[in-house]
Amino acid sequence: MIVKMKFINISGPRGDIDRVTDLYLSRYEIQLESALSELKTVDNLRPFVEINPYRDALAKAEEFVGYLPNADEVAPDTSLGLNDMFELVRQAGEDYQSMQEKKEKLKKKIEELRAKQQLIAPFRPVECDLHRVLNYRYITYRFGRIAAEFYQKMQKYLMDDLTAIFVEGEHDESFVYGAYFVAPSEAQKVDAVFRSLHFERIELQDEFEGAPAYAYQTLGSEIARINLEIEDLDRQAGEMLSDRAPQLVAARNRLEELSNNFDVRKLAARMEEDKEDYYILCGWMAADDVEKFTEEIKDDDKVFVVVEDDHDAYFGEPPTKLENPKLFRPFEMFVQMYGLPAHDEMDPTVFVGLTYSFIFGAMFGDVGQGLLLLLGGALIYHFKKAPLAGIIASAGVFSTIFGFLFGSIFGFEDVIPALWIRPINHMTTLPFLGKLNTVFIVAVAFGMLLIMVAMVLHIINALKSKDVGAAWFDPNGLAGLIFYAAVVAVIILFMTGRPLPGSIVMAVMFGVPLIVMLFREPITHMIEKRTEKMETGKAMFLVQGFFEMFETLLSYFSNTISFIRIGAFAVSHAAIMEVVLQLAGAESGNPNWIGVIAGNLFVCAFEGLIVGIQVLRLEYYEMFSRFYKGSGHAFDPYTKKSAKKKQK
Repeated sequence: MIVKMKFINISGPRGDIDRVTDLYLSRYEIQLESALSELKTVDNLRPFVEINPYRDALAKAEEFVGYLPNADEVAPDTSLGLNDMFELVRQAGEDYQSMQEKKEKLKKKIEELRAKQQLIAPFRPVECDLHRVLNYRYITYRFGRIAAEFYQKMQKYLMDDLTAIFVEGEHDESFVYGAYFVAPSEAQKVDAVFRSLHFERIELQDEFEGAPAYAYQTLGSEIARINLEIEDLDRQAGEMLSDRAPQLVAARNRLEELSNNFDVRKLAARMEEDKEDYYILCGWMAADDVEKFTEEIKDDDKVFVVVEDDHDAYFGEPPTKLENPKLFRPFEMFVQMYGLPAHDEMDPTVFVGLTYSFIFGAMFGDVGQGLLLLLGGALIYHFKKAPLAGIIASAGVFSTIFGFLFGSIFGFEDVIPALWIRPINHMTTLPFLGKLNTVFIVAVAFGMLLIMVAMVLHIINALKSKDVGAAWFDPNGLAGLIFYAAVVAVIILFMTGRPLPGSIVMAVMFGVPLIVMLFREPITHMIEKRTEKMETGKAMFLVQGFFEMFETLLSYFSNTISFIRIGAFAVSHAAIMEVVLQLAGAESGNPNWIGVIAGNLFVCAFEGLIVGIQVLRLEYYEMFSRFYKGSGHAFDPYTKKSAKKKQK
C-alpha cells in the first residue's frame, strides 16, 4: 500500500533550527525539499551560508572507527559530552598521526634499502670484498653491464688482446652483469674498447661490507627488521584505537547525527521580518507521522507548523513510500524494478505477490523441489534479508502445493497420488481444436482471467487520476473490458457446446465497444467539453484508428496466447524430471541416488531461474503494461528514524 503523504512547513527563530532538528525531526522520516524552490510565493527568502562545524571531526571519527575490526559489535559509550567527543577525536588524531609519521619514515628507509639491493643484486655471483675493491689504489675496476651479443663478441675476439680480467655476475637474455679489472696504465685503452662494446657503467658507493651476496643478504635482514617495526607501530595504533573503541563509536554516531542535522540548512531558507530572523523548512511526511509530530510540538511556542492541504501551494508530486505486510514486502523489489507507483496509482505489490507465486508454482510444481526453495529462500531471507530470497520462499510454497496437485515429488510421480492431474499426459477434447493438454487450456483460461483483472485495475487507476477517457473508452478501460469479456464468454460457450447469443446481440457486444474505442478521443473531448481540432483530417483519423484497432485486437490475442507458457513449463518440468530419473536408472528399480540428487539440484537451480524470469515477463508485459505506469519517485528522508531516540 502507498503511505499517504502530507506537505508541511516548519518555521521558528533562526537560532532554534538545530534544537528542532535534533529534538524532533531526527525522530521522524521527512523528505525535505528546498524551501527556496518550493516557497516561491514567499518574499525575502535567503539561503543559509554556514560551514558545518562537525564535518571534519566526523570524517576523522569515521576513519578511526573504520580501522576497528569489529566496530558493529562495539557498544558505544553514551556518557561523553559533545566537547569530550571533539577532544577524543583530536587526541586520537594526534596519537595516530604521530605513529603514521614514524611509519612513513620507516617506509622511506625501506625504499632506500631496496634501491641499494636492486643496485647490488646483479653482482651477487662476484666473489670479492666490496669495501676493499672500491678502495683499490693499484688496480682500476669498472662495475656495469654489457649487452649479451657484445659480450660474446668480446669473449671471442678481444679478451686475448686485452690486458684486463672480466668477472661475470648475473645475466639474463639481454645483458651480462659483472666487473672488469685492469692496470691503471692500460685503463684508458680498455675503457675505450668497452665503451665501443656499449658497456654501461654502474657506480657503487663504498657502503657495503663483504661480498655482494653478503651485502645483499644484510640489506634484506635490515628491511625485515624495519618491517617488524612497522608492524609493531600498526599494532600500537590498533591497540590505541581499540582502547577507545566505545568512545569513538559513540562520537561517530553522535557527530553523524549532528552533521546531518546541521546540513538541513542546505534545504532551509531564512526570512527576516520585523527585525526577527526565522528559518523555514518544508517537505513531505507520512500523514501518521504528521499527526504525531504536531501533537508533540503543540506546547512548544518556538515551533510553528503548517500542513498544506492545497496541492497548488507546492510544486512537484508527492513521493512514494510503500508499506506492505511482511509477507508481501519482498515483492516490492519487482515493483521498484518496473517503477514506483505515483501517488494517484494503486500499489500492485500484493497483486504481484499473489500472481507471481501462484504462476511460479503452476510452472514448477514439485513437492520436494518446492520445499527446497521454501527452506533455502526462508533461511537466506531470515539471515541476509535479501528480497529475492523471500520471493523464492513464497514461490516454493505454491510449488509445493502444485506438487501435491500434480502428484510429483523430486520428479517421482508414483510415490504420491495426484490430487488434480498429471500435466504430462492429461488431455482434454475441445470442439474444432481436438485433443489438447489440459494444463494448456487451463493456463489460457487463467490468463484471460488475469487480463480482465488487469483491466479492472486499470479502470481503478484511471478513476483515481480522474482520467475519463482512460477509464471508460481505453482498450484497457471499460470498453475494452466489455469487448474482451464478450469474446471470452463466446469462446467458453462454444467450447462447452452451449448455444451462442444471437447475431444481433453479438454485434452489439463486439461492435459497440470497438466503435467506442475507435472514437475515444473525440468522445472524451466532448464529455470534458473541450473543443480541440483534429491534428489530421477525418480520413486520416479513421485510417490511423483502424490500424490502432488492429494492433489492439492483435495484442488481445497475443497476450492471451502468451499465458500458454504456464502450461508449457508445467509439462516441460515433468518431462525434464522424467529424463533425469531415466539417466539415474530409476526405471530399473535401482536408481543412482547421487544422480537423482544432482539432477534435482540442477533442475531446481537452472529451470527455477528460467521459470522465475518467464513469470516476471508475464507480470511486466501481459499485466503491468495494461494498468500500471510506475511514474512515481521514491520517498527519500534525510535521516532514518532512530529507534533509541523514539524510546526516550
